[in-house]
Amino acid sequence: MATFTLQATPSDGPSWLDLARRAEAAGFDGLSTADHPGAAASPFVALAAAAAVTERIGLGSYVSNAGVREPMLLASDVASLDLLSGGRARFGLGAGHTPAEWLAVGRERPDVAGRVRRCLAVAEAVRALLDGEEVTVDTPDLVMRTARLEKPRPVQTRIPLTIGTANSAMLRWAGAHADVVGLSGLGRTLPDGYAHEVRWREADIEKQLDCVAAGAAGRAEPPVLEALVQHTVVTDDAEAAAAPIAEDTGLTVAELLATPFVLIGTGDEIVAAVAAHRRRWGVTRFVVRKDALDPLTPVLAGLRQS
Repeated sequence: MATFTLQATPSDGPSWLDLARRAEAAGFDGLSTADHPGAAASPFVALAAAAAVTERIGLGSYVSNAGVREPMLLASDVASLDLLSGGRARFGLGAGHTPAEWLAVGRERPDVAGRVRRCLAVAEAVRALLDGEEVTVDTPDLVMRTARLEKPRPVQTRIPLTIGTANSAMLRWAGAHADVVGLSGLGRTLPDGYAHEVRWREADIEKQLDCVAAGAAGRAEPPVLEALVQHTVVTDDAEAAAAPIAEDTGLTVAELLATPFVLIGTGDEIVAAVAAHRRRWGVTRFVVRKDALDPLTPVLAGLRQS
């Protein structure tokens, strides 16, 4: 069964709380927030507020920036959210691609290899802290000394960890250790620090999944695969809606409609596409943007059953 998470960020209190209620009522499995210090609301404050007006929906960062967040503080935030939500916290982590965010905390953004090392070190440290272990690390990428998360302790035995990436090394690590692999389909960061080239073609996706499979070799339960959907359009003319996006990304319309990183078409066509992505790629979870809430609500029951 496919599940859907709504990714959004607050612009004011009342509309954010209303969005959380509506997402839960519509049948979304999760509500997530991005983590861009200085450009978006603090994810864990926003999610704790959403927890107070919901009962079932999962709540998590998508994804926290390992480059500017310290493991001790992340573990405390995630555990606090789990406590306040009654065991609904999720933890998403990425390497942090935006140069301005690194500079804002007094760090130069390292090269790709450096960002990957830092992210995986943070992931291991946060996982260990949430598991109740004492953590000491002393490397060029991360320093921690006798860190332990005494309080609060999480409600869940294991808070699900999502690694969001298209990087080969991170995909292999996620295959071995994460609960969810968040396939971003994103390549090189463009000069604005936020936008990316895309890796949405069939061959690109196969390479990413090969990395996950290599990492997951020997695991009794492989990680769940999740796609970050960049465009959701419910329309009677999928090709017309897809054409400008295809031109912008350098894909053909057919390539675009075949990728799990967009959902474009009638409700029935989107349901069929989700089923096809599950069969072809094994993707069973989808993260969609805020603007997908209203268009997807009427067809979400069919989507969850696809």
